[in-house]
Amino acid sequence: MAGCVPGATHVASGVTDADSRFIDSLVARMTLDEKLGQLNQLSAGDVASPRALATLIRQGAVGSLMEVIGADTARTLQRIAVEETRLHIPLLFADDVIHGFRTIFPIPLGEAASWDPLLAERTARVAAAEAAANGLQWTYAPMVDIARDPRWGRIMEGAGEEPVLGSAFAAARVRGFQTDDLRSPNAIAATAKHFAAYGAAEGGRDYDRADISERTLREVYFPPFRAAVCAGVATVMASFNEIAGIPSHANRHLLTETLRNEWRFDGTVVSDWNGVVELIPQGVAADRAAAGALALGAGVDIDMVSQVYAQDLGSLVRAGRVPLHSVDAAVRRVLRLKQRLGLFADPFHGASAAAARSTTLTQEHRALARQAARESIVLLENNQNVLPLRKDGTLAVIGALATDSAAVLGAWSERAKPADAITVLQGIRSAAPPSTRVLYARGASPASDDTSDIAEAVRVTREARVVILVLGETRDMTGEASSRASIELPGAQPHLVRALEATGVPLVIVLMNGRPLALQSLVERANAVLETWYGGVEAGNAIADVLFGAYNPGGKLPMTFPRSVGQIPLYAAHKNTGRPPSAENGYSSKYIDLPWTPLYPLGYGLSYTSFTLGAPRLSAAVMRPGDSLMVEVDIRNTGSVAGDDVVQLYLRDDVASVTRPVQELRGFQRVHLAPGESRTARFVLDADALAFYDTSMTRVVEPGTFTVLTGDDAAHTSQARFEFTSTNGRSVVVPERCRANWTGR
Repeated sequence: MAGCVPGATHVASGVTDADSRFIDSLVARMTLDEKLGQLNQLSAGDVASPRALATLIRQGAVGSLMEVIGADTARTLQRIAVEETRLHIPLLFADDVIHGFRTIFPIPLGEAASWDPLLAERTARVAAAEAAANGLQWTYAPMVDIARDPRWGRIMEGAGEEPVLGSAFAAARVRGFQTDDLRSPNAIAATAKHFAAYGAAEGGRDYDRADISERTLREVYFPPFRAAVCAGVATVMASFNEIAGIPSHANRHLLTETLRNEWRFDGTVVSDWNGVVELIPQGVAADRAAAGALALGAGVDIDMVSQVYAQDLGSLVRAGRVPLHSVDAAVRRVLRLKQRLGLFADPFHGASAAAARSTTLTQEHRALARQAARESIVLLENNQNVLPLRKDGTLAVIGALATDSAAVLGAWSERAKPADAITVLQGIRSAAPPSTRVLYARGASPASDDTSDIAEAVRVTREARVVILVLGETRDMTGEASSRASIELPGAQPHLVRALEATGVPLVIVLMNGRPLALQSLVERANAVLETWYGGVEAGNAIADVLFGAYNPGGKLPMTFPRSVGQIPLYAAHKNTGRPPSAENGYSSKYIDLPWTPLYPLGYGLSYTSFTLGAPRLSAAVMRPGDSLMVEVDIRNTGSVAGDDVVQLYLRDDVASVTRPVQELRGFQRVHLAPGESRTARFVLDADALAFYDTSMTRVVEPGTFTVLTGDDAAHTSQARFEFTSTNGRSVVVPERCRANWTGR
């Protein structure tokens, strides 16, 4: 996010005046059908035949393509576009490169558990290099939706519940995908999606409505998108949901007034899959032509797969019902994206079969995948320090997921091959010495209620010194269209846990999942619990590294884990009521059958060592407009092994004109310390960190006291307080701006 200033155009377009003149000359020579063709994106797999696709390209009826497999195929189609069409305009090749291309990294929610945005930038850069070599120039990532309902399946694609954490990862992934120069053969255009509030879907149901306020939009759901724009994101994708009765694909307030006019985004807006035509069932368009007119008028430049623009808008333009200048403006933005990518100079963007072979799934990339998976693992429980495990005796590995090479890849890993992935069982057997017996039994599957294999799992467990039980969700239980009404362990797995607990053999549970799960009954039965998410191609090796102590886990939860689905939504930045929960007051905001507190709070994670954090020290007791306040926190490794901890800084506005959260994340820093080593984490608070939207929806800081809370999770903090004052005792207006970083120093 560095380098942005208030009022600036945040997309570093890389398009010169000469480029603009070239684009203008192209637009002037284009027929209306050719213009609409540039706004038409097709899925190659949906076209009847390769010959039919080639015909559409020759006609100038398509501007971008999805799901084109392989560099050779992309080059063949691109050659048609640049050699056999009237205006020789290159195609854009796009696809979902969410957490890796062929080298699959942890799912984004898991990677956010590293609290290490620089790691995410590195993994996105590898994904971009592999994708570009294989013929892609554009990815529909990062997903930057804030999500606070773990029933929603797409929660696995984002960075969790906190806008500051989400903003840091949004910017990092944009920088990783796009590098410093989109013309580089290792760069691809990124897409911030889904604009906006897709993660607020009612009931956690995918594609559903989000009835939220403008204040909540601006303070919770907009910040990661703003961060992506500040980082120079090339494209933004509209969301499927509606907000306050207006579907995002028809929402001019979102896509034009906010994104383009207020934030000065000058990139391209793309619809989601079929999003334009779905304005009809949403009830705001009577037919396809009306849907197209609404979407184009709102600010959607590219129509993904519905072909409404190409097939239905022409008649409205010719009749004067849709302004030609609106079409021309969208076409210019599409051509400018192609120009930014350098496609008019090198339409192949460096892609070739040879480049793909030398770039894809290299040992260097696998090493980074292993590092990312290790940093993402969160130690939730470790009773009697059962972990790390000794490498002797007999170990039992139980669970269908332990050998599921597709599951470790997670959803949105279409270009990966399960054969590339290291399963949990493979990783353990590889790490264990030949003298150690590693037994395996299937036990139970998340996808079945069948308990017939549990008896064999019990028999195998009785032979072992310790059992490693791999539990969670299958790959297709999270991701798009994979909302779950329950977030308990699915299938026969709960029966398996109870049966193995009864053996008395120490039980180490390895979780593999794409959302927070309700684990209270599980953790009561386990000696140790590791949250490993879906760790990617090197998941098995990374998990073994942690189990045997070759790596000390330092991940922290990017989301609150509830005790039960009935507590949802449950998140750290909640607001108090007039009757905050109290054990002493029966008439307060709580449940009669369950604690109101989470099972695990935001930022939670254990280690094989111990850390001591000091109370926050403030550089001043009073802060004035224009001041910056330094917050220092001393941290010491008081254990016997090296390890990582994440120092977290939260802030509370004690009294304000509108209700404020009890705590909001305002900074974080992952720190590595040797045994006995100390360090001071430093954070800077300025007016931007204190600001909120007041009763008139003006972004201000109001005079009064603020509480600083620091710790290594949201529930265990130390506090200090300062006062913000102004010369006239009035609120200070704070314009929204791009922020350099949230990670302290």
